[in-house]
Amino acid sequence: MSDLKEKALAYHNMGGVPGKISVVPTKPCRTASDLGLAYTPGVAQPVLAIEQNPEDAYRYTSKGNLVAVISNGTAILGLGDRGPLASKPVMEGKGVLFKRFADIDVFDIEIDEKDPAKVIETVRAISGTFGGINLEDIKGPECFRIEQELIKLCDIPVFHDDQHGTAIIATAGLMNACEITGKKLGEIKVVVNGAGAAGISCSKMFVAAGVKKENIVMCDSKGVIYKGRPNGMTAEKEFFATDRAVRTLAEAMKGADFFMGLSVADCVTPEMLLSMAPDPVVFAMANPNPEITYELATATRNDLIMATGRSDYPNQINNVLGFPFIFRGALDVRARTISEGMKMAAARALAELAKLPVPQEVRDAYNGQDFSFGRNYIVPKPFDPRVIEYEAVAVAKAACDEGLAGKPITDFEEYRLSLRKRMAPYWK
Repeated sequence: MSDLKEKALAYHNMGGVPGKISVVPTKPCRTASDLGLAYTPGVAQPVLAIEQNPEDAYRYTSKGNLVAVISNGTAILGLGDRGPLASKPVMEGKGVLFKRFADIDVFDIEIDEKDPAKVIETVRAISGTFGGINLEDIKGPECFRIEQELIKLCDIPVFHDDQHGTAIIATAGLMNACEITGKKLGEIKVVVNGAGAAGISCSKMFVAAGVKKENIVMCDSKGVIYKGRPNGMTAEKEFFATDRAVRTLAEAMKGADFFMGLSVADCVTPEMLLSMAPDPVVFAMANPNPEITYELATATRNDLIMATGRSDYPNQINNVLGFPFIFRGALDVRARTISEGMKMAAARALAELAKLPVPQEVRDAYNGQDFSFGRNYIVPKPFDPRVIEYEAVAVAKAACDEGLAGKPITDFEEYRLSLRKRMAPYWK
């Protein structure tokens, strides 16, 4: 861990340049004439144009390709509440991923405020600057209210990545895991350990994909969430309260087909794993240390499909497979929101791509590893340049089909090729 600490801190100050992002102009400013166009007196012309027609902001400013990554630092990367300033490296990191994988510009904004009403008003007040809002690392249950209210108040996409990003990638992985094991989504028994933002959102998306709500048992730090439980309940937890006579994680795991962990390290034992149904699927997502280690899980059962949130094991369920491409598709059609249909389209696109042969350039990015659809490859790799073509196109098409696009696309093959051309410099 000390070696990782030294490498990570050195990376964030590499070359004596602090941080990971900067602002780069997109127009020349080399002459007096350029200066007069970029600022006074020329800048008055787009000001007047936008005053007359606010939609012109998409023509004359960076609004249409600009996302705000916003946090108050109350739920950082499994580190908890470390404050807004300490969240800045994570928000800058999101900016790197937005740019690297989808050519989207980002301003990271850290808000020193825990009152949900004040967070909502702050974000609403600045939302006109942006084409989209990515909420990040805001603790539950406040995060649910903040996102829901902002969706109502803003006419641009608002997306809480801790909820929906995890849910989209996990749903894609679950779809493929069920296909590999020959199980049906409508029949599997599911245990979700962790009832925070990600756990609730994942469960809701599993239901939307076909899992029966009555087949889900959700647990939090107090044990199973059951109907009539007197303490530690919220409206979101109540929705998934079970009427089954189980009270502990160990009891819930017996006969389960799928375990989704969004909780704490080492809470799943070999005995629990052995009690699951044949061909169990385990997504142990606690970071950096999962609910059961990959080595212990695979040594305990050889009929297992195992995923974690880590890049050093197979089947990484990572949000980077979601938010850059979802926002790319949403921005390109000028979507007013990111609907449930758009999220499901993203999940299905990822599941479909994982079944295709993997090109050499992807293997090269992962030290020559050979990937093929199966137990150790259920979702694509982030460094697969085809992800944007599949996912952004699927999201954009869903927005158009649902009537949510302010700038609908009619030729999706042309759009796909434009994405390939746009991203080509990043893959050289």
